[in-house]
Order: sequence, then structure tokens, then C-alpha cells
Amino acid sequence: MKFSPLKAGLIALPVVGIAVFLYVVFSAMNNPSHSAFSDYATGEMRQLEFLEAPPPRPATAFVDGEGNTVTLADYEGQVILVNLWATWCGPCIVEMPELDQLQGDLGGEDFQVVTISLDRSIEDPREFYAENGIEHLPLLHENTFGIAAEAQARGLPMTILYNRRGLEIARMPRDAHWASEDAYAFIRAAIAME
Repeated sequence: MKFSPLKAGLIALPVVGIAVFLYVVFSAMNNPSHSAFSDYATGEMRQLEFLEAPPPRPATAFVDGEGNTVTLADYEGQVILVNLWATWCGPCIVEMPELDQLQGDLGGEDFQVVTISLDRSIEDPREFYAENGIEHLPLLHENTFGIAAEAQARGLPMTILYNRRGLEIARMPRDAHWASEDAYAFIRAAIAME
């Protein structure tokens, strides 16, 4: 039986289509920052960056307000929005009330805003929280910039969304309106998909 090139192409087309479909599905599973999430990056969240090869979640330890050692691995099982900031960073302090509101509205068992101060002393962010009525955000501090280096932060503020397994979904390399409907929709999508 003789096959024409057209018949061979028609037979091969579904096989190639299935292979491409499976590649896309498995790529999306291994890299949560693409396809499924980028559709939700609208309005204010259009500034989010979806890295092809994001760095691993930082392992650098930091301390909480009571002096306990904490790492991002302690949040395993939750979607976390990690914000690296400092009191001497103007754009950082502008977005803190909105991050506080986001944590107050959506924070819980499935999601946490994790704000890590890179100030010289933990007393600087402690004083900032008190003076500005920051009630919902954790007081966390790391003063070696090790966590920023591991996250490949090019500046402050740097905010990175991680899935429940500690894989980066997206990053915002600037200040943003975290209490906006666009931000809430993006965060809710990340929680629902994880």
C-alpha cells in the first residue's frame, strides 16, 4: 500500500498535536509562573515579571519580632507574597499600608504576606509599624542582604509570589498597589490554582 505525503502528514498531525499539548501541560506544571497565571496579570499587575528560569526560593534565615529564626521554608504549604523592603526606601514605605490591608483581607491558612525588612536594625521597622498603624504584617528582619542576593533582587522594593511548593510564580520589581482589585484577583487566582 502506497502512502502519499499528504496522507502521511494527516496521520502524523494528531500525533504531533498530542505531543505539543503534553509538552505545554507538563511545562506549566513545572513552571507555575507561565500561562495559567499570566492571564490574571491585568491592570496594576501588568508590571509583574514571569521569569523563564527563576532562582530557587531563598534559604537565608531571618528573625521575627521576638528574635526567633525563620526561613521561607517555614511557610511551605501556603502561597506567600514575599516583600523585601526597608524604612529608608521611599517606594517601600508607600506600599506598606496596602500590603498590610492585603494581609488583613486575604491572609490566613492558604496565603500570607511575608514582609522582610533589610534595615540595619529590627528597631527601625518596629518603630515604622507603630507610627504607621501596620497591624497585620509580620515583623521580620534580615540585615545581611543575603535573602535579597539569593532572590536576585535588583533593588527595593522587590515582591515575589511563591506557590505552596516554594516555586516562584511572578515578581514585582517595584512598588505596586497591593490593595487593588487587580492584585486581589491575581492573588486569589494563585491561591485557587495551587
